[in-house]
Amino acid sequence: MQGTFRDLIDSKFDYVKLLGDEEDDEDDDDEIISPDDVVVESDEDISNIKKVLRRLSRRSTKGRSKQNQPVEEEEAITDDTIYLESHSKGESQSSTYMEYFKSGTNYFFIFLMAALFLLAQGAASLADYWASYWTIQEEMRNYYRSIDVNIVTLSKENLTAYQTDMGNSRSLIALLDLHSTEFCLYMYTGIILILTVLAGLRSYMFYKICVRCSERLHNNMFNSVIRTTMRFFDLNPSGRILNRFSKDIGCADELLTKSMMDAAQYMLTIAGSIVLAVVVNYLLIVLIIILGILLWFIRKVYLKTSINIKRLEGITKSPVFTHLNATLQGISTIRAYGAQSILKDEFDKHQDLHTSAYYMFITTSSAFGFSLDSLCFIYISLVTFSFLFLKEAMGGSVGLAITQSLLLIFFLQWGLRQTTEVANNMMSVERILEYKDLEEEPLLESTPDKTPSPEWPKEGRIMFQNTSLKYVETNPPVLKDLNISIQPKEKIGIVGRTGAGKSSLISALFRLARVEGTIRIDGIDTKDIGLQDLRSRISIIPQDPVLFSGTLRNNIDPFHEFSDCMLWSALEDVELKKYCVSSNGLDMKVTKGGSNFSVGQRQLICLARAILRNNKILMLDEATANVDPQTDALIQNTIRLKFAECTVLTVAHRLNTIMDSDKVLVMDAGRMVEFASPHNLLQNKNGYFYQMVQKTDKKMAEQLSQVSEELETK
Repeated sequence: MQGTFRDLIDSKFDYVKLLGDEEDDEDDDDEIISPDDVVVESDEDISNIKKVLRRLSRRSTKGRSKQNQPVEEEEAITDDTIYLESHSKGESQSSTYMEYFKSGTNYFFIFLMAALFLLAQGAASLADYWASYWTIQEEMRNYYRSIDVNIVTLSKENLTAYQTDMGNSRSLIALLDLHSTEFCLYMYTGIILILTVLAGLRSYMFYKICVRCSERLHNNMFNSVIRTTMRFFDLNPSGRILNRFSKDIGCADELLTKSMMDAAQYMLTIAGSIVLAVVVNYLLIVLIIILGILLWFIRKVYLKTSINIKRLEGITKSPVFTHLNATLQGISTIRAYGAQSILKDEFDKHQDLHTSAYYMFITTSSAFGFSLDSLCFIYISLVTFSFLFLKEAMGGSVGLAITQSLLLIFFLQWGLRQTTEVANNMMSVERILEYKDLEEEPLLESTPDKTPSPEWPKEGRIMFQNTSLKYVETNPPVLKDLNISIQPKEKIGIVGRTGAGKSSLISALFRLARVEGTIRIDGIDTKDIGLQDLRSRISIIPQDPVLFSGTLRNNIDPFHEFSDCMLWSALEDVELKKYCVSSNGLDMKVTKGGSNFSVGQRQLICLARAILRNNKILMLDEATANVDPQTDALIQNTIRLKFAECTVLTVAHRLNTIMDSDKVLVMDAGRMVEFASPHNLLQNKNGYFYQMVQKTDKKMAEQLSQVSEELETK
């Protein structure tokens, strides 16, 4: 099918899908769509075109970031299904609660904490009961005094003693267990003191354990993320990971602890109030059971909705972080193309979706609260009117029952709300635990019997034997049966079309993905040693230089292994010493991503870092692709001088950067198709490398051929 851009948009064919498919003929030039060719006639056309442009933008972004990875891996990553965030269903299991507490303590302290909660509640209920008992004692005392009775406290042995004082016309009444006011006051004070101590210990222990649990959960999740495979970061956007470390960790730190404390305290208070109310009027047990069943049923119905909405709210927040992070990283490009309104509309859509989920959560909480209020109003009315049918009820008992019922209603409402809040907040712990046990890279640390010597590698010999590499277990390999031998001190240039597997070769050497076969460095199989030992002994200068926030010293020597003299020497080698001296020296600030340095300066700092470590193997991944010719020449000359005794592997698109290499490795579709010196490869008129040289302009092709001949004659 053919036609204008608008015709394709209006057709039944999915033009965007066609753009996402791989072309059969890789030699065809990419077709460029000019904005002048796009004719817009309606708002619907504008919407459709924006969708297509966004898809094109996403694809081009992926193409730039993955341009050195093979086509098979790119197809796997662009599959929309793998970007869906996984989530569980239903209410949190009891194992989630146990995992939360076990992360910060053991079963003994969990049992001790539960015991303190029970003892504290027992002391609180005892204080309420004693206040009621004391009230009855004082009522009896005041009653007998009002009828002019001589009160004498008798023991059980003298229970039969009874006499009348006729002269004074006063009766002698035997009254058992009527305690003095001072005794009751001392008892109540003692109970309050015990309650204060127990409540203080309970709260301190609970918050101490919760703080430790949150800290351990964060540390475990962080360790799991930094040790997981690179595939994890391909499948999960940065916003999704930031969501776990910001919103979910914040919820576990701040909201969960308070809601758990309130829920536990109020539910125990409810249990105590029920016991005291039933002691006074056993008929209340019927109302309490009915009320409890109804409230539990409402809670169950509410949780079925609220928990899933809470999960949805957490999931919809990840795109907000992802979009904001991507916008900040590409803010210069957005402003250059005047795309602020498009990005703003996209952000508003993400924010509206998240706000909708959060608003739905608030409305369900309000409906739950209204249901609790209605039932509790009915209950307190029935309790109050029930005492009209109890003629023998004492004032203290009636007051105790009503006050406990009021407390029961308050605590029951708030307690149930807090239990549901705990269940909702526990979703954050559940999401954190999902990142706790991520798949780890194999063999991070070397075993004692296979730890390489500190001088390894001494020579820098690299051998690939039947080596294949997969980014996804179920996908075909992206590197296929490589057999390459690289001798010490050799300078190897790696070339090939986009998707040929050039950068995948670097991934295989660093074991960033699943490697099949054998890779030996100085005779040691890299799969037998720890990844930290392997990666620390190989230097790399990437296409996009990486700098960290902090000081220049920490970026050049992050582990503080070298002296200041060596640091200045490395900076002098890359001609940055004068600039650093005039800018606070080694302690000059490096902003996020090294934004206060130019791209060329950042690349030179990475080169200085590699010079300082002086490893025998150096990888250059398009190191000079984004720098000016002067910086390019400086980097190339520095590498020739400082890494003359090292094995250097250079991945390049510009052929002039690798023409002075000892050998050139030509990759195609994940296979080695040619491997020889540049001069020998150019002798094969039908070879891949010869065709690549001839596709440059005539003058450049002659210049490249001349460089290869000069190198051959040396």
